[in-house]
Order: sequence, then structure tokens, then C-alpha cells
Amino acid sequence: MRKKIVLWIGILAQSAIPFFFCLGCASFASIPPEPVKTVYVVEGPPDRVDVRFAPAFVAHQYSKTYNRIGTLSAVRSPDGQERVFVDPHKAVVFSEVRTFSTASGTYTNLIYRVHFSEVPFTLIPLHYTAGYNVGLLVVVTLNAAEKPILVTTVHTCGCYAAVIPTAALPLEAHPENRTEGPLDVYGERLPSRLDYSSASHPRLMVHLRPGVHRVMDLQITDDSDLASDPAFRLLPATMEPADHLEKIPIQGGTTSFYFRDWPLTGHVKGSFKGLESLTLGIVSLDFYVGMDKVYGDENGPDNPFYTSLRFWNREKSDMRFFARFLRFWGWRL
Repeated sequence: MRKKIVLWIGILAQSAIPFFFCLGCASFASIPPEPVKTVYVVEGPPDRVDVRFAPAFVAHQYSKTYNRIGTLSAVRSPDGQERVFVDPHKAVVFSEVRTFSTASGTYTNLIYRVHFSEVPFTLIPLHYTAGYNVGLLVVVTLNAAEKPILVTTVHTCGCYAAVIPTAALPLEAHPENRTEGPLDVYGERLPSRLDYSSASHPRLMVHLRPGVHRVMDLQITDDSDLASDPAFRLLPATMEPADHLEKIPIQGGTTSFYFRDWPLTGHVKGSFKGLESLTLGIVSLDFYVGMDKVYGDENGPDNPFYTSLRFWNREKSDMRFFARFLRFWGWRL
């Protein structure tokens, strides 16, 4: 009898997950038209593969500092207390290159990570993910011929994961029964497919919803069109290695962006998400749910980068193990 009660509590709690996410998504405010949109473009040698495929980030409502991509900073108070924060006055894209293998071959992941100072707390519209030092990952997966076959976007808390195929991915590698309609990601509608072959010098553009930094659209454009379009104002973004997240300068030394000690090992300092912890902590069996975290590798600290809130899927949905992550979401590479 006790086991049945626990089972039903778990089922009811898990059924509440879509409600809480939709609660935060249903109140998206319409975005006023902007005559000129601000776009962050990575600077660097074009012969580097991570520079060549680096996404351009469209920062809607750039005038609000919390909508700007920033760089990591740290200060120490007179009493020795450390504060790590995101400075919105300089844009940095952190990059990393990893490989993974499946039965069909070896693939390369180009991983791009950006951070914002905050998701400000508001009730109307409700910013369910309100908190500081929030971030976003964009992963471009290349095949052996260095052609993009997948684009994965996910917040650095593991939330709102979306995998978009490109025209170069064979249909037999798609999930079974996948439709061609727009992909619904908790209120955002993303394209079902991206076509890099539609441009001579293709550039992935990632449109960021103001306030919450959700990915609200993805598109492929040509670099020359992007540079010549008067509707866009291009701003440079510096590319830095992902390990710089562990080396933030502070008073003659360095500090990590992440906590190093249990129970917060691998979580971003200052990124506690009160609303998510209160509503989804018990549901997910993780009191720190919603906190941004390190996107470690298979040999890193045991801090799962899970992308499903159902606790029994925590291991299978862990994005650190990318081949297994893809299988979990139905992809058949």
C-alpha cells in the first residue's frame, strides 16, 4: 500500500511539470518591432572550425542590459566575501570542441556558451526562471565531412532542450514518426529543419527572447547579407576557451564560475532559482533544479546535465553523454 501511495505521488508530481513550465511560457509579451536589431558576431580567424560555424546571437531589446551577452567578472569585498557576476559591457562566447561516436561513425560537437546578467523577476509577464548569471548553450554537430547535421540549444540549467536537424542529416537518422511542422518547445516554435546549403557562407542566427533569453527562432543567413542588411547592427563578440570559466580574474588571482564543494559542486555561483526550486524541487528530486551548471564531459565531476525533469530519466537524458542523450530523445545517428 505504501509503495502505491509513493508511486501515485510521483506520478502526480511529474504530471505537474508541464503546468509549471507553461505557466512561465503562457505570459510571453509581444515584442515591439525594432527598426534595427543588435546582433553579436564572433571575431576570430575564419580557418578555425569553431569560428567558422559560430552562431550569431540576435539580442532583441538590447537597450536593457540584462538582454546583453556579457563576460564573467568577480570582486571580493573588504571582509573577503567573493561575488561572481556577468558584466554586460563586453560580449564573450565561450567555445569548446568535443567528439562522440555512435555505431554509424564519429562526430564533432562545437559547443558555444553565453551568459547574461539575469532574468529579472516580474509577475506580468511571469519570469519563471528569474535569477542571476543565467546562460545558454548552442551545440553544432558536424559529420566527418565537417557539415552541420544537428543544432542543439539548451539553457545551462539543462532546461528547454531542443534538437534541430539540418538538411544534411539523412531521414533515417530522424526520430520515428517525427513531423515536419514547427517544433514546440514549451511555448516557443522553432523550425523543424535548418538548411546550411541555402547560403554560400552560412551563418546560424539565434534569436533571443528579451528578458528570459529563450531561443525564439533559428535561421540560416549568408554572412554577406547579414553584414549589408541595415536592419541589423553588428557587435563583435570575443571567443574564449570554455576553460576560462574556471579562471575568472580576481585581485591578482583567479576563481571559478562554479562552486567546487558539495552540495553545490558544478553549479554556477549566484544562480539560485527560487521559483523553480519551490515548485519543481520535489518533483525532480533536485532542490537545486533550475540552477545553471557546468557542462562537464564524461570524465568530469558527477553533476548530471540532465535534460528531462523526470528523475528516472536523469541518466539517459544527461547531455554530457551526447550519443546516449540523442538516443533518449529519439535520434538515430
